[in-house]
Amino acid sequence: MAKKTERGKAYFMISAVSQKYDIHPQTLRLYEREGLLTPSRTEGNTRLYSEEDLEQLETILSLTRELGVNLAGVEIILNMRRKIERMQGEVNEFMDYVKRELARGIDDWEQRLSTAMVKSSPTDLVRHSPQHDAKDANAPQNSKVKSQK
Repeated sequence: MAKKTERGKAYFMISAVSQKYDIHPQTLRLYEREGLLTPSRTEGNTRLYSEEDLEQLETILSLTRELGVNLAGVEIILNMRRKIERMQGEVNEFMDYVKRELARGIDDWEQRLSTAMVKSSPTDLVRHSPQHDAKDANAPQNSKVKSQK
């Protein structure tokens, strides 16, 4: 049985979830005790599972049923997924920052460079590889030195 809340999201009672996924209600309670699922509760303390909870349950069931992962492994995998999602968000924020800074343009770069404590051109900041430097040192020079006889 699905219930609608004021936000229009559907929530499902434990009996409906257990029937839909062919899982015993005690298993759902176990997943909650283990911290793998966190359904919301009504004022009467009835568990209500959101769409997000059901997606999490589907992931848990896929890991346990199809891949044979135990609950400790499921917990590790879910924690790693959360960390990866958080890190992806941080990378996206950084990329947005870099894009904004690049959009400010070369003029702004030149202005900041002129007021920098250490003044150098961007080409001075490029590191040459040792192989490149060695090639330059061994390259024949075009000098017009006369050989003495």
